[in-house]
Amino acid sequence: MWGEVEGIASSVVYVYGSSVRRGPVMQGNDRARSLGRSLKTLQTSVQRAGPAAAASYSLIGAILLFGGIGYWCDRWFGTEPWGLVGGLLLGVVAGFYQLAKAVWRKP
Repeated sequence: MWGEVEGIASSVVYVYGSSVRRGPVMQGNDRARSLGRSLKTLQTSVQRAGPAAAASYSLIGAILLFGGIGYWCDRWFGTEPWGLVGGLLLGVVAGFYQLAKAVWRKP
C-alpha cells in the first residue's frame, strides 16, 4: 500500500510535490554505456585543459617564488618594501612568459 504509487514498483519513493516518473527505467547495460561515454568525455576535457592548468600553476608558482625571494632580500638587506615589490614584479613577468609559451605553443 505505502510502497506503490499507481502500479510503480515499491522501490520508487514518491516525494510531495514531485511528479511520478512513468518512463522506462534505464537498464544496467544502458547505464554502463552512458557512464562510459560520460567518463570518456571527462577524460577528453581534462586532457585538453592540461596545458592551461600547468600554465596557471607556473604563473602562481613564479609569483610566490620570486615574491618570497624578494621578501627574504628585504629582511636580509633591510630594504623593506622594495625587494618584495621587485620580486613580485619579476614573478609576474616570468609567470606570464611561461603562460604565453604554453598558450601560443604549436600543437
